[in-house]
This record gives sequence, structure tokens and C-alpha cells, in this order.
Amino acid sequence: MQESALNPAIAALWQRNLPQVQQRLALLDQAAAGPLTPELRGEAIAVAHKLSGSLGMFGFHRGTLIARELEERLESPSPEAATLAILTAQLRDAIDLAGQP
Repeated sequence: MQESALNPAIAALWQRNLPQVQQRLALLDQAAAGPLTPELRGEAIAVAHKLSGSLGMFGFHRGTLIARELEERLESPSPEAATLAILTAQLRDAIDLAGQP
């Protein structure tokens, strides 16, 4: 497939997935705000993992790296809420600043 045909297809797929990405970011915001219950922590880890896997496909490579770091921090024994909040804000900025793929 030529790049010119691929970009509109990826952009359309991004638009369809944007509400789900926004929900995932909201869950990460909630985890950063605390309290970080075991259930919320598990959901946040899963969300960060999914974002780290999918954002690169849409061209948000910096977002992939940030999501991966968020996942690692959430998996640590005692993640700091301030660090989670900073990383979540950086993730949101990486997606917003990159615009549409």
C-alpha cells in the first residue's frame, strides 16, 4: 500500500479510537490522583500497557515511551502520585502536540 493511501486510513482509525484513548487517559489521571487501590492500579497498568503498544502505530512514538514508563512506575512497589501525575500530563501533551497522525 502506498503511503498516501495509508495515512488517511491511519487517521480514520485514530479518529475512531480517540474516545477510547481519552477514556484511558482519564483512568490514568484517576490513578495519579489516588487513592491507588489494587483494582485501580491493575486497570492503570493494563491501560498504560495498551497505550504503549498502540500509540506507536499511530505515530505517537514519544507517547509510547511515556506510557511504557508509566506502566513501569505503576508496577513498582510504591509509585509516587506526583510522578504518575507528571507522566500522565506528559503523555497527554505528547498526544495533543503531535496532532493527528
